[in-house]
Amino acid sequence: MKAIAKRVFDIEIESLRYVANSIDDEFTRVVEAILKATGKVIVIGIGKSGIIGKKIAATLASTGTPSFFLHPGEAFHGDLGMVGTKDMVILISYSGETDEVLKLIPFLTWNKNTIIGITGNPKSTVAKNSHYHLNICIEQEACPLALAPTSSTTAALVMGDALAVALMESRQFQHEDFARFHPGGSLGRKLLVRVKDLMRTDNLPFVTEDASFTELLLCMSEGRLGMVIVGDANYVKGIITDGDLRRALLRIPDTSKLSANNMMTETPVFVEPEQFINQAEALMIEKRITAVLVGSSDDRTIMGVYQIYNG
Repeated sequence: MKAIAKRVFDIEIESLRYVANSIDDEFTRVVEAILKATGKVIVIGIGKSGIIGKKIAATLASTGTPSFFLHPGEAFHGDLGMVGTKDMVILISYSGETDEVLKLIPFLTWNKNTIIGITGNPKSTVAKNSHYHLNICIEQEACPLALAPTSSTTAALVMGDALAVALMESRQFQHEDFARFHPGGSLGRKLLVRVKDLMRTDNLPFVTEDASFTELLLCMSEGRLGMVIVGDANYVKGIITDGDLRRALLRIPDTSKLSANNMMTETPVFVEPEQFINQAEALMIEKRITAVLVGSSDDRTIMGVYQIYNG
């Protein structure tokens, strides 16, 4: 079984190399045409090509190119009303002769849509009726019967990814742009949410400089932040983490001789409330800490505490 799996991988990898070597200036022309377009990119395909088409449309849409998938059967029964005159249409058919796809060409021609064909046959009907053609011709399917689309669908998928990435880089699409289209994901949270939105502000564990070891321990347990803050909201003198407590005990086992004053870290890390979460967390990872004070490091005022494991 492992040998079969390796053979499939080898065949599909070689197929991708074969297609990659055939990429020419037509790819550049397709990218430039999409960049100039004022409408959406509509991806059409059926069967396995349709499944690949859905993924291509989703990738384009999430990376800055407005796009959606249109099933050719539904299109032929009314959904062609979704196709605007300024839209570009990508037709995916490895043979280039898929009947359900061919039936749409007369309408697309009448509607003056720019057609991009993705096929494995430059002489096919789809290719001949396209304004641009991307060739995904492969030498061998991974299927031993050469029946199930395997290498060919992989080639179509990667061609779609290549288009999406080329368009992303041409548009200088950044992390923040991606996050705007993914507000519900972890990346969206990190790149759109600010520290002030997630910081803890209630019942912050403040202690005085002369607080005893027992007072520190009780305050830390009640605060549930793994730390206490020495001072008050108007002026922070330092912080004491649970790690500071353990290290202090190793240094001075007699807890009666321990107080906040001789255990605190006098240079706690502050972040501004307007900082994005990803910036704050990058700093915390760099400093190897799990919590930061939210406020001003200049006047040492504090608005809240942010913990990296809260999000």
